[in-house]
Amino acid sequence: MATKEKAEKKDDPPDDDDEVEEEPEEGIPPWVMTFADLVTLLMVFFILLFAMGSIEDEKWRLIKESLKTALGDDVIPEAGTRLGLEVVQEALAEKAVIAVDEVGAMVAKEIEDLASEVEEFVYKNKLAGQVQVSSDERGAIITVSDVVLFPAGQAATSPAGKEVLKKVFDLLKQFDYNVKVEGHTDNIPIKTEQYPSNWELSAARAANVARQLVTAGFPPQKLSVEGFAEFRPKVPNDSTKNRGVNRRIEIVYQRGSIKKRMVDILRSQKTVVR
Repeated sequence: MATKEKAEKKDDPPDDDDEVEEEPEEGIPPWVMTFADLVTLLMVFFILLFAMGSIEDEKWRLIKESLKTALGDDVIPEAGTRLGLEVVQEALAEKAVIAVDEVGAMVAKEIEDLASEVEEFVYKNKLAGQVQVSSDERGAIITVSDVVLFPAGQAATSPAGKEVLKKVFDLLKQFDYNVKVEGHTDNIPIKTEQYPSNWELSAARAANVARQLVTAGFPPQKLSVEGFAEFRPKVPNDSTKNRGVNRRIEIVYQRGSIKKRMVDILRSQKTVVR
C-alpha cells in the first residue's frame, strides 16, 4: 500500500502553491553581444566619414576640374572615396614637383642671362682681366680683383678702383635684385691698429665698395655686406699668383632674390590666365 500511495503522489500535478525552482543562466545575455557589435560598427562608420570628409572642398574642386580636362569626366573618382584620396595626393605631389621644376628652370635661365650680360659688359668696357663673372649656388657673381680696387693692406679704394666701380654700378642698376658684397683676402696675416686681422680688412673693403655703390644711387635696402677673411679661397694659397686670385671682392646677385622674382612672375601669369 505504501508503495502504491507513493506512486500516486508522484504522478499528481504540482499545486499552484508549490515553488518551482529555475536553474540560473550562465554568462551574459546573447543580446549584449549583438549590441556591442552594432556599437563598434557605428564607431568605425563615423571614423570613416570623418576621414573622408577631411579633404578641402576647394582644392578638390580645382584638382578635379584640371583632371577632367586632361582625362575626361568618367575617370575622375568622387571626393571622399579611397581612390579619390589617392588621386588628390598624387595630383598635389605632381603639381608641387612641376612648380619646383618650373621655378628652378626660370632661376637657372635668369642667372645664365645675367652672366651673359656681365660678360658682354666686361667686353664693351674693356674690363677683361679686372672683372670676371661666374655662377654657383649663391647666384650670379661679379668678381673684381683687389689689385684693381685697393692698395696693399688697405680698404680705401684707389682712383682706378673708383672708376671700375662706377662702371660696375651701371651694370648692377639694370637688374632689380638683392646684391651681397663679399670681401676676401689671402692667408698672409695682417696686424695693424686699424685692421687687427684679415677679418676686419675683408669686411672694411666690402663695406667700402657697398658705400660707393649706394653713393652712386644703388638702393641700400638691396645691399648686404660680408667679410670672409682668408677662409673661402678660390685656389690654394701656395703661390704669389694664387694669393692674388684669392684677394678679391665678389658682388653676388643672390639666388634667393632671383627665385622670389620668378615666383612672383609665375603667380602673376596664372592670375592673368584665370
